[in-house]
Amino acid sequence: MIGLPESTEYNRRIPKQKFYENLTVPPALKRLFIDQVKVIYWRNKIAATTMNLAAGEMVTEIEIFEVKLNVSKLDESVLRQIDKEIPYHIVFFLEYEGKYQAWTAYKEAAISGNNAFKVGNYYHTEWMEESELPLKVDGLNIDKVYENFVRQIAGDALQTDGNETLKESVERDERRQQLEKQIALLQAKIRKEKQLNKQVKMNTELKKLRKELGSL
Repeated sequence: MIGLPESTEYNRRIPKQKFYENLTVPPALKRLFIDQVKVIYWRNKIAATTMNLAAGEMVTEIEIFEVKLNVSKLDESVLRQIDKEIPYHIVFFLEYEGKYQAWTAYKEAAISGNNAFKVGNYYHTEWMEESELPLKVDGLNIDKVYENFVRQIAGDALQTDGNETLKESVERDERRQQLEKQIALLQAKIRKEKQLNKQVKMNTELKKLRKELGSL
């Protein structure tokens, strides 16, 4: 996919049951796999052994998964479950009626180790033709290729003019989302509040939050 060389091709179909047969997976999540997912393919493996790239310090391989859907919207928890089961960094291509979305989450090794990963927020493109997906291999090592994949998929959300690391960009975006939610909740409270002194106090807090948001 996305013009990757033959050396990266893997093309293995993965039974979707693999991701929900564990007894700890709640019935609701199993239902999502059954209802929303048609088939899962492991399409490509990007690594120093499959491409002319240097090994990464944080990322050993990037897996390309194609997930064919029965519906036009996939619940994020399905991707999160797959990410939990596969101890590598993954870029997902969701396919529905011939159109594609690229999805990925910032994924880093958990402090506990043991091939465990911490999976952050997901970013995704709009639905488009496969040839229009804004992804290309950019970088001399696996770490940089992965970073650029995440930034390409996230678009404006993770763009930076400075020397910000990918982790820093993701943390900044998470803080931005958190502030936007806090501001919306506080604005709703202010509209409902009848006491002037409480309105003044909340408006002061609102200005602080907006100032911080503007500085991000």
